[in-house]
Amino acid sequence: MEQKKSKIRIGCASGFWGDTNTAAFQLVKLGQLDILVFDYLSEITMSILARAMEKNPEEGYATDFVSRVMMPLLGDIAAQGIKVVSNAGGINPHSCARALQSLIDAAGLSLCIAVVDGDNLMPDWDRLKSQNIHEMFDDSPLPDTMTSINAYLGAEPVAKALKQGADIVITGRIVDSALVLGPLLHAFEWRMDQYDLLAQGSLAGHLIECGAQCTGGNFTDWEQVEGYENMGFPIAECSADGTFVITKPPKTGGLVTPATVGEQLVYEIGNPAAYVLPDVICDFRHVLLQQDGDNRVVVSGAKGLPPTKQYKVCATWRDGYRISASFMMAGIDARRKGERVAQAILDKVQKVMAKRGAPPFSETLIEILGSEWTYGPHSRMQSSREVIVRLSARHFIRETLMFLASEIAQAATGMAPGVTGIVGGRPKVSPVVRLYSFLLDKNQVRPQVHINGQTLSIDTRDTASVTATSSEDLSLTSALPVPEVYNKKMVEVPLVRLAWARSGDKGDFSNIGVIARNAAWLPWIYASVNEQSIAKYMAHVLDPERSRVDAYYLPGIHALNFLLVHALGGGGIASLRADPQGKALAQQLLDMPIRIPADLLETTEVSP
Repeated sequence: MEQKKSKIRIGCASGFWGDTNTAAFQLVKLGQLDILVFDYLSEITMSILARAMEKNPEEGYATDFVSRVMMPLLGDIAAQGIKVVSNAGGINPHSCARALQSLIDAAGLSLCIAVVDGDNLMPDWDRLKSQNIHEMFDDSPLPDTMTSINAYLGAEPVAKALKQGADIVITGRIVDSALVLGPLLHAFEWRMDQYDLLAQGSLAGHLIECGAQCTGGNFTDWEQVEGYENMGFPIAECSADGTFVITKPPKTGGLVTPATVGEQLVYEIGNPAAYVLPDVICDFRHVLLQQDGDNRVVVSGAKGLPPTKQYKVCATWRDGYRISASFMMAGIDARRKGERVAQAILDKVQKVMAKRGAPPFSETLIEILGSEWTYGPHSRMQSSREVIVRLSARHFIRETLMFLASEIAQAATGMAPGVTGIVGGRPKVSPVVRLYSFLLDKNQVRPQVHINGQTLSIDTRDTASVTATSSEDLSLTSALPVPEVYNKKMVEVPLVRLAWARSGDKGDFSNIGVIARNAAWLPWIYASVNEQSIAKYMAHVLDPERSRVDAYYLPGIHALNFLLVHALGGGGIASLRADPQGKALAQQLLDMPIRIPADLLETTEVSP
């Protein structure tokens, strides 16, 4: 019988498909792990994998996981008894498991693989069409066709697979944090109604699911982070009472502090009082982060509520085609030259195609990168002598975009001087894939575990639907302390002087988390950085008809979270922007001017 531990160490070796293949080696060799997890999936990745499976029925999974990551480490993993949990299965987890099993057999090992499926709802397409399904954010009806439909499963199937003796668990689309919560359910035998424990376990998963982003990657104070060439990947050292420590392997680069962990805490969340997951509704408002020695942060304070009766479902559908081309423009007033040349190319193609009966472009976008173009009206470089012109367009007819691709090179000899050639060669046309999210009753989804020739079903509980905001007022303005009236000298400083910040995406929404470097500064930050001021400051990325800015308060880490609705031009592959996931929005906001009393700024130290 497997001996239960009071603590287990879980390392995350991948934050996305394309992350470094060296992380797993580092964690296996140095991490002293019990569990190794890999997070490969995003909405964009699911659409890419669906296209790959259309071309080859044996694909549709993260092939790197098998061939480049697991193959050289199978012996070490078996020798150390490390359990592996990964959503690398993507659209086709069984094919992923078969490919991995062939390597295990060739190595003469006896590792047991379990596959979790049931998330793929494409076989239920006809049944779903008969239901009155609407998009959960904009209420739009179900599109006529879909390329993928996957429910976000929870942690129970992973826990069951481990209980049945699995050494490696391959899943399709489960919620990212379940990669960690599943092993914790199994290791500590937590019940599914111990919601505070489930919230803490989910928070551990949320913090390490993006790899090095919680160990110094993307940190606002990047100059404090040493060892980019050997970044340490995160380890969650978890205890049975739900508390855990975030750390990293010894002698690796990176930085683990309340600030680096805090930035990841606010990453890609909406309302921190109601972070809805399949197994639990998490309340992160009062989470505490405490330094516990070098590169060790203790995390506590997450609360949980019963889950809802529904799964969130991520579906993708095709909406025409897109193309993006980039070329360098050099010389005096390169920015204006680049704008004129790009617009001339679009106008020429549009006129020619109109004579052939083609409709106008669905959408076009010109960006002059290198001139602070993404900053909109806040750009400080209205003139530049060297830029990259990025020209993008969307159309329902593929041939129109192919003609556009063929006409860009002509600008080098027939338009303004300074065009030095197309970056990366002639651009290719690709499908526009849009995200469609909806809720579906859990009793319509059938999670299963396949192990040792058996298929085990996961019971869907008829849990009560709970509204997290029903018991108390969670509005930001009622909870946040108002700045005192000061008649003393005021100074104006950029937000980065007072706060750390991190931004991310969920579909067409972006969030910007802002963490005060000292709690005393937070009221003054909110006086300048609030829903109204951000809506004005970020107007260049917001949809003028549909956007809004919501604000939330996390008193535990002295933070604000701003949700920018419809701020990414469609988001993901559907967006024509150079920053379709809003990763740089926090960097823009950190330039925002903040008024604060001079004596408060001078006498208050930055929190550790």
